[in-house]
Amino acid sequence: MYQRFGKRVLDLALTLPALLLLAPLLLLLAWLVRRRLGAPVLFRQQRPGRDGQPFTILKFRTMTDARDAQGHLLPDADRLPPFGQRLRATSLDELPELFNVLRGDMSLVGPRPLLMHYLDLYTPEQMRRHAVKPGVTGWAQVNGRNALSWEQKFRLDVWYVDHLSFWLDLKILALTAWKILKREGISQPGQATMEEFRGSEAS
Repeated sequence: MYQRFGKRVLDLALTLPALLLLAPLLLLLAWLVRRRLGAPVLFRQQRPGRDGQPFTILKFRTMTDARDAQGHLLPDADRLPPFGQRLRATSLDELPELFNVLRGDMSLVGPRPLLMHYLDLYTPEQMRRHAVKPGVTGWAQVNGRNALSWEQKFRLDVWYVDHLSFWLDLKILALTAWKILKREGISQPGQATMEEFRGSEAS
């Protein structure tokens, strides 16, 4: 019952007032991103939602479009300026995902949506993470986030699917706020972005 109806009610009950309260901050961040990183302000990318169906995720842009002499984009680490690093370190870049929650593409809590091309690399057990909507935060995020290995994250994602409940979602939301304040597990040591998932090669 909670998964079918209550979870959506909780999402709307928390997301609508959050967007109203955060509106001034969202406008300020949009202005800062436009001024420091240029247009577009929002990063849009196709990600797999529930049952692997694609949707467009929204985030604040954190990287520049800096290119080399041949016109090729520079490595991620060279395109991530201090301002973008701060947005990621505070998770402020993910605030536009609240609009994904409002539209019903995502939930506040669930497995984080990864990349579309990873779908073919999942084992049947790992694929079960898509039995629920992806989340702005999730069980893996409050248990290590990007500091975890892929295998650990997928095990935690599937555990969440099997144990989904109202009280677990509230616990994850509370722990998420604490993790953000402590800035734990934002990225892996020495990397601007998370390492590439390579299926069986990652084990």
